[in-house]
Amino acid sequence: MKLTRKQKRAGLLLSTLAILGTAAGLVLYALSDTIVFFFTPGEVLARSIEPDARFRLGGLVAEGSLKRNGTAVAFTITDGQKTLPVTFAGQLPDLFREGQGVVAEGKLDRAGVFIADTVLAKHDETYMPREVAEALKKKGLWQGQGKASP
Repeated sequence: MKLTRKQKRAGLLLSTLAILGTAAGLVLYALSDTIVFFFTPGEVLARSIEPDARFRLGGLVAEGSLKRNGTAVAFTITDGQKTLPVTFAGQLPDLFREGQGVVAEGKLDRAGVFIADTVLAKHDETYMPREVAEALKKKGLWQGQGKASP
């Protein structure tokens, strides 16, 4: 049976769509390992996050929680209701301080301590990462003067 021109074109179109769909699926699968989720301390404690799963933890550095030991630092991040202890070895941002909005990236250890490998602090008085600002607004703790930065 001989295919008409219309049938050939439809077959080519379907083949192309199948190849593009497969390629998109492979790209998304490859990127799934690099996705890092954002949580507040309350969300971390409410979920069953596996130890060694990477995520971002955001909130405020709890007052009186900052302890330095050389380049190692321990502090607590709070969302106003729940807190989570954090350890970090390295150089903290210049604007890092207690009461400051912060986002730390890392993973939980088996004892429930967040081991951060990156710590970010807001860079001026009006900026706060959107996720942190939204979480603080939900808790009624947002004290920023403007909107959260996009």
